[in-house]
Amino acid sequence: MPQRQIASIDVERIEADIATISRFGFNEEDRSVYRQGFSEADMAAREWLRGEFEKLGMTHWMDGAGNVCGRFGPDDKPAIILASHLDSVPAAGIFDGVLGVAAGLEVVRTMQANGIKPDYPIEVIATSEEEGRFGGMLGAQAMSGNLTLEWLENAADEHGYKLKDAMTEAGLDYTKAMHAYRRPETIRAFLELHVEQGPVLDAEKTTIGIVEGISGVFKWKVRMIGKPDHAGTAPMNMRADALMGMVDFAHEIPRIIDEEGTDKSRITIGHVACKPGFPHTVPGEVDFTIVGRDLSEEKMRALATACERVLSTIARKHKLRFEYEKMSWLEPAYCDAGLIDMIEARTKALGYSYKLMPSGAGHDVQFFCNLTRAALIFVPSVKGVSHAPDEWTHWSDIERGAQLLYECVQELACEKVPA
Repeated sequence: MPQRQIASIDVERIEADIATISRFGFNEEDRSVYRQGFSEADMAAREWLRGEFEKLGMTHWMDGAGNVCGRFGPDDKPAIILASHLDSVPAAGIFDGVLGVAAGLEVVRTMQANGIKPDYPIEVIATSEEEGRFGGMLGAQAMSGNLTLEWLENAADEHGYKLKDAMTEAGLDYTKAMHAYRRPETIRAFLELHVEQGPVLDAEKTTIGIVEGISGVFKWKVRMIGKPDHAGTAPMNMRADALMGMVDFAHEIPRIIDEEGTDKSRITIGHVACKPGFPHTVPGEVDFTIVGRDLSEEKMRALATACERVLSTIARKHKLRFEYEKMSWLEPAYCDAGLIDMIEARTKALGYSYKLMPSGAGHDVQFFCNLTRAALIFVPSVKGVSHAPDEWTHWSDIERGAQLLYECVQELACEKVPA
């Protein structure tokens, strides 16, 4: 590994940036952040970021998908992209997505403060609408070429508000999102630093998670159909209780994973609607979702087949019918082996504890894995909490994660030992 002058990042600058960004959409009543994609707060945060790029003398722009991009270094070479998102879920914490953007800014500041001029440009990008308000990860999809005009025109939030209308209201021409595609030859590598959003690193007292890949996800909408009946007069053995069918399936999930999955498999029933939903009526219908995940697409298919088989068996047992709709299938995405090796070597050199691990949650990086060399670094989330006001990551862990990011970027961006 080439020996290079290594500067130290300033975690206080990252802390100040995260504190500033947290004020965009902050709600004093519940002490949480409301900065959904293309909301007024989201767009204000993006404008703030462009101001920071301006202060650093970076070339900056907002593309047609609403991604805010800032470039430091030469214009005629492929870029090392440091990206994450600024939008949030409702009632969010302050770190999710924001850390990756703030750390990217700090990488540029540290290089400038130490007089380092990279041979390859560094782009810091705040992607748009990553949290899926409209059902996708718009910014990353647009840049990686995974976007269609049909989807843009039909995507809507849970209230039926169209993505194209939200973009228009935010001052964007939604059709221009189709021009945000980045050709592979314009990118040298893609790196994302993110909080884990899970409990593993914190529970194991491990500093760094080096992500091997992002789990694939399938989502089904299932309906168990029985017969509503009087809760007092219908004998237990003569019922067609749809809820009992769903509950039986839930109890089978551990067995399905034991037989068909891996330690990286996940199956979740996340939404349940019981009809007619009256205390004195046997449930005649239950609608619920099944979401399955694994890092292997082969295992995903085995899990899906097992779910279908078990649902059929349980339906017969309880005198039910079942229907299901396959709503989505997202393949696993694998991080670049060479970048994983580089990150691992740098982590060891810094003396940090680390773990090679999958990501069960989706991230911007997954759309770049088939476009360029891409990698994802995790830092611990205290007690695994995320998407909630009490989301927290210790500043000492943020400092280590940002320092690791900086050293990886310097290795990728600088061909010679910086003076």
